[in-house]
This record gives sequence, structure tokens and C-alpha cells, in this order.
Amino acid sequence: MNKRGLLFAMISLALFGCASNKKPVDSKGLQVSENGRFLTEDGKPFFWLGDTGWLLFNKTTREQADQYLEDRKQKGFNVVQVMVLHSVPSVNIYGDSSLVNGDISKPKITEGSSFADSTQYDFWDHIDYVVDKAKEKGIYMAMVPVWGTNVKNKKVSLEQAKIYAEFLAKRYKDKSNIIWLNGGDIKGSEGAKVWEMIGSTLQANDPNHLVTFHPRGRTGSSEWFHDAKWLDFNMAQSGHRRYDQDTSAKEKWHYGEDNWKYIEKDYNLKVVKPTIDAEPSYEGIPQGLHDVKQPRWKDADVRRYGYWSVFAGAFGYTYGDNSVMQFYNPASKEAAAYGATKSWQEALNDPGAGQMLYLKNLMLSRNAYLDRVPDQSLIVGAVGGDGEKYNRLMATKGEDYIFVYTYTGRNIPLKMGVLPGDQVKASWFSPGDGKTTPIGDVENKGTHQFDPPGEEKNGNDWVLIVDKI
Repeated sequence: MNKRGLLFAMISLALFGCASNKKPVDSKGLQVSENGRFLTEDGKPFFWLGDTGWLLFNKTTREQADQYLEDRKQKGFNVVQVMVLHSVPSVNIYGDSSLVNGDISKPKITEGSSFADSTQYDFWDHIDYVVDKAKEKGIYMAMVPVWGTNVKNKKVSLEQAKIYAEFLAKRYKDKSNIIWLNGGDIKGSEGAKVWEMIGSTLQANDPNHLVTFHPRGRTGSSEWFHDAKWLDFNMAQSGHRRYDQDTSAKEKWHYGEDNWKYIEKDYNLKVVKPTIDAEPSYEGIPQGLHDVKQPRWKDADVRRYGYWSVFAGAFGYTYGDNSVMQFYNPASKEAAAYGATKSWQEALNDPGAGQMLYLKNLMLSRNAYLDRVPDQSLIVGAVGGDGEKYNRLMATKGEDYIFVYTYTGRNIPLKMGVLPGDQVKASWFSPGDGKTTPIGDVENKGTHQFDPPGEEKNGNDWVLIVDKI
């Protein structure tokens, strides 16, 4: 190769070698940022603050859906993860069935759309109503076409999957607030051809909506589909188990409660794509999920998962609540899943739900959001000095600021001189109430030991903020 050819090859590699498979669309709507790390909405930074409203389409009336969406809007959520078909077929609260004879390739559609006339208002009209209502409130609907167990149980053939995905794509391609979550709590290796068919069909027929894959607990979509052209961003489900409950910990890519490791793994892949923990432990759910006698995950736990994953490089975070995700109604005859005891309406106000907005606001509070990077080298003594399990410190920085999260309120040994200036401004941010307490100006050289307020214990979490003066 001559020198000119070599130079061209080097330039091409620099420009395209680490590029993501972003869709070639304009700056309007929701899309992957130019650097492949984040999402943007109409060209501006978009922090995904999701809620798992899995059974919203099935278990709520129109009025109840309004109530739920308005509450989530007020709490700062801008994405709701929801199942289209939880089962094959699915039936909603009005008794409307989704399919003809349980055939996923034959959606049960009626002419017209009149709620006053039950013969016209069908299962799909109800979904349309909720999607449109969410749009009014600035909320994206991240929709799972068909939950994974149905594919695992051979209820969806390859041909049926193609026809069904085409139906969904054509019905919702003009709805601006749609995100597609292929899969649904399943390994990508189980029914891989079906997932590939759904993903590629959605992309071909609905190219302006982002597509990802919602995986099985303690796995991530990148294990199977990172290089798939239809996968716009990666999604992990860190799951609901404690460190000592993760019996699959010896398997590759299983990390117990260390959800930041899923993000770190995806962040370092050669093809750059955004990544997120879209199902960590839910507030109010038993630790380990299935034994209702176990302790329940609390607000401090969901905060920890949020700050750990976002500071590790995630573009957002999804919160979940045990009662809300299943829209549990104690007055109904249906048994509660995972030991839920309170109604979903009461659980809307569980403390963790209200605290998620503080994370979103913090991340959007600084300039150059799209240039933020994780950086554990800021912690003096890393690797190793940044701590294990609950003592883990997570650091991230932008051009003019540094954030460091501690779940236990442990001492933070910070490397100074990273930001410009002889001095920097330091403060403490409380993830529990969103309040900021000034520390003052600090000399910007050497190592500075920052001691958070309160005693060192689990749940005494703080974010150290260091800003350029």
C-alpha cells in the first residue's frame, strides 16, 4: 500500500472504526448521539428516566392509565417500559382479546374506534389511547412486542413473528413516542431466530424508532446482539438478587449486585453503542425475587443502582416498583406476584420513585453533557482503592466538573489537578432529597480527602461535586 493509501486507511479507521450502528436520521426525535454514548431528543441531551409499567396496557382502564402517566410525569419520568403481549393471547381490563384464535400473526382488529361502543373499541385501540396520552405528557413508550416466555414456549413461529412485527411497525411508525424493546426477560439464545426476525423487521418497516433487546436477569443484550444492525443501544437487566443469592455468579458476565459492571463491559466494546440498566432490583420486591420472607429492596438500594450505573457510563436508568410494575389491586381475585401487598396507586408514592428525579436533574445540570465519561482514575488508589461491593466509589467527569458517588458515606480520596485552575469549588449532593451543601473552595493539587456528612453505613449515600471555578 502506498503512503496515500495508508493515510486514507488510517483516517477511515479513526472516523469509522469505532462508530456505532446509529440510524442515519436527522436531529429530530429520539436518536443516538454522535459519539454513540448517549441519546438525544431533537438534538438536545436526553436522560432516560424510565419506569417499569409492564402491565399498563392489560391492567388499567383509560382513567387509571391517565392517573399513572400523570404521576410519572410529575416525578420526572420520561420513559415507560411496557408489554404489548404479556401472554399469547392477551386480554385487557375491558375483556378485549389481542389476537384471533391465539395466533400472533392475526391481531384482532375491529372497524372504528368508539369507546362508547364496545364492539368497535378493541385491544389495540386501548393501546393507541395510552400511547397518545403518554405523548401528551412527554413520555416515551418502550414497548415489548411479545414477552419472552411465549417465544420460549414455541407460541411464535418465525413466519408469525415477521407478520406481527410488520403489523406493529406499520401501526406505530407515525407515533413519535415509541421505542421498541425486543425480547422480554429472556436470553437471546432462546429463540434467537425469532428475535432476529422481530428486530430486523421492526427496523426495516419503522426505521425512525430505536430498537433494543430486554434480556434475562443478570445478563445484557450485548451478549448476543451487540453487532446486530437493528440494535441501536444495549440494555442490561442486573436483576433482583443479593451478592450471596447470585447462584449463577460463576457464569460469564454475572456480577451479583455490581450493576456497574454490566455498563463497564458494554462501554468498552469496540463498536460503540449506548447502554443502560433497564431492570435493577425493584423497590418493595423481595431480595432474590421469589421468597417473600426475604427483606425487601428499599429506596437507598434503587438509588445505589442508579448512581452506580449512570456514573459508570449509562445514558440513563430505569426504576421499578413491585406493586406498580404489575398494577396490583388487593381487591381483585388475582394473586399478587412477588409478595406485593399494597395497591399500585399507593405504591406510586414509594420514596424511591420520587428520588429518581434528583439523579436526572443532577446529570443534566452541567454543560457538555454529551462529553461526560466514567473515570475511576480520579480515585486515588484505584484500581482496588475504589472499593468492593457496597464500599464501591464511582466517578464520572465532564470538562468542568467531577462527580463521585459513595453509597456508604466513606472517605473519598480524590486526585486533584484534573480540572483547570488553582482552586476548585466542592459541595455535597444528597441523592435522598436532592439538596446541595457547599464545602467551599479547595486547593487544586495533590490528593484531597473528602469526608461525607454522617457516619459510614449503608444507605448514607452522597455525591461529591467538584466544579471548575
